[in-house]
Amino acid sequence: MTLHAINASTILKSKVLIVDDQEANVILLEQILLREGYQSISTTMKSTEVCHLHRQHAYDLILLDLQMPEMDGFAVMEELKQIEKDGYLPVLVITAQPDQKLRALRAGAEDFISKPFEMAEVLVRVHNMLKIRLLNKELRHYNDLLEQRVRERTADLKEGYQETIFTMTRAAEHRDEDTGAHVQRISYYSRALSQVLGMDENFIETIFFASPMHDIGKIGVPDHVLLKPSSLVAREWALMQEHAAMGAKILGDSKSPYLKMGAEIALNHHEKWDGTGYPYGKKGNEIPLAARIMCICDIYDALRSKRPYKPAFDHQKTVEIIIHGDSRTQPNHFDPLILNAFKLNHQTFCEIFDDYVE
Repeated sequence: MTLHAINASTILKSKVLIVDDQEANVILLEQILLREGYQSISTTMKSTEVCHLHRQHAYDLILLDLQMPEMDGFAVMEELKQIEKDGYLPVLVITAQPDQKLRALRAGAEDFISKPFEMAEVLVRVHNMLKIRLLNKELRHYNDLLEQRVRERTADLKEGYQETIFTMTRAAEHRDEDTGAHVQRISYYSRALSQVLGMDENFIETIFFASPMHDIGKIGVPDHVLLKPSSLVAREWALMQEHAAMGAKILGDSKSPYLKMGAEIALNHHEKWDGTGYPYGKKGNEIPLAARIMCICDIYDALRSKRPYKPAFDHQKTVEIIIHGDSRTQPNHFDPLILNAFKLNHQTFCEIFDDYVE
């Protein structure tokens, strides 16, 4: 993918429009260009037609007289700016007034031809203008192709990151049969809550893909602890708590924004706003925002799901526990802003749970 040189043959095939209300000037300019070998010359003596014609034919160059009835050349250039959104006007103005040359350039014209015409000047200025115009068009085309390739490459990288996430999540699911639909629901809870909190699209997308990895560290928890059907003793509970740091270690040191946030969530999603969580007892804003969002999502889903130590609770009871607390969960475990967002939008959580049941 390279820029190509603009040769003489390409320039002579360019589309040129001559605009002048004096027929003699139109004929003279047309003859000068035709003798030089230009092959696509159009003309008009009505300035009001210029923009309509340019929309139809996308001229490479417009030779535009400034002094015309109905619409002068300055008014035409203002209309052309609505067509040429990139700000480049392919206009070579025609004028006999020296004081209008600077004004025309300031209005957006790229160059000018003086009256009375000198053939050498006309040919040089037209040739140079067309060469610049064609190079400009090729550069824009090149940039468009480059942007497309960057988008494709970005999409490939994004797909690769996401596939890595899904592969690791499936590995965690294989160890714990209860997590299958759980990790799906977590994505949607996190996205919904982030939207309510007014987070930007990048954050929302990232947490959607990062949140399913919150318990990836359970891969390192022994089966007799992870799958134990009864309550854990102190030593076993200590082993279970290690999954937070283990998850961060598994996901750490990655360039992927998904894995970076995934590591952040894995390490911190059991921390509590009041400092009573683990592994480090962080409190308040010491806990990353993504993990604070994840905390309430994880608790909601755990309460709705059957566990060895508890039955599955319905939505109403779950909301009651999160808002008012019970022996294990207290409202001061959660960021107050996030808790309030949950209070106002908890029905969305219910709908997500019903859509992705075990």
